[in-house]
Amino acid sequence: MKKLILAAVAVICAVSVYAQGTVNFNNRTAAGVSRVWGPSSIDPYLILQGNSPTDTPAGTTDYLANGMALTVAGPNYLAQILGLPGANQGEESLIPQSATTSFRTGTGAGNLAGTTATLATIPKDATVATLQLVAWDNSSGLYPTWSPALVAAWEAGSVAAGKSIPLNVQSIGGDFNAPPNIPFTSFNIYFIPIPEPGSFALLGLGAAALLIFRRRK
Repeated sequence: MKKLILAAVAVICAVSVYAQGTVNFNNRTAAGVSRVWGPSSIDPYLILQGNSPTDTPAGTTDYLANGMALTVAGPNYLAQILGLPGANQGEESLIPQSATTSFRTGTGAGNLAGTTATLATIPKDATVATLQLVAWDNSSGLYPTWSPALVAAWEAGSVAAGKSIPLNVQSIGGDFNAPPNIPFTSFNIYFIPIPEPGSFALLGLGAAALLIFRRRK
């Protein structure tokens, strides 16, 4: 009997180690109201982050003056949470944690279709985690998650996407904590500029000329 009890305790401990934490996947909560804006009609490569005067808490980032509108709405746009356990994790190291969600429409444009998200590698009741919101245009239907959207589309300059400012979120949901609200800040989606083929050619010629010059010296 003792062996069975010890085995059961070991199984429970193992499960708890790998148990996944939860958060309220929403950007319209008691923690604040933020929005995801569409690309700028003035400069599609323009990047803005930070709350606008109409967000909660109010900020000073003026998306409207920079040609942006609340066009991120409906099922053609997706969002996902990136993160890692622990505070102040590097942005480039953050990995996808949640399932995706889409956006509300009408007066709720720019706001997530809220859901409770289960985090892939962040344990239940974790003291703190670094989380970031990413969003992208999936009107083609080809990029159902962030990984293909990032590599195959956004970095190739073919779709607009964007990221919030990473933040530390305390008391991740689990057995003792309720799923916390995340005070995401507003941001816009934008296109990454891709150099023209002629630019690559010029760079190649410049590198070749520099190599020849060094050899002559």
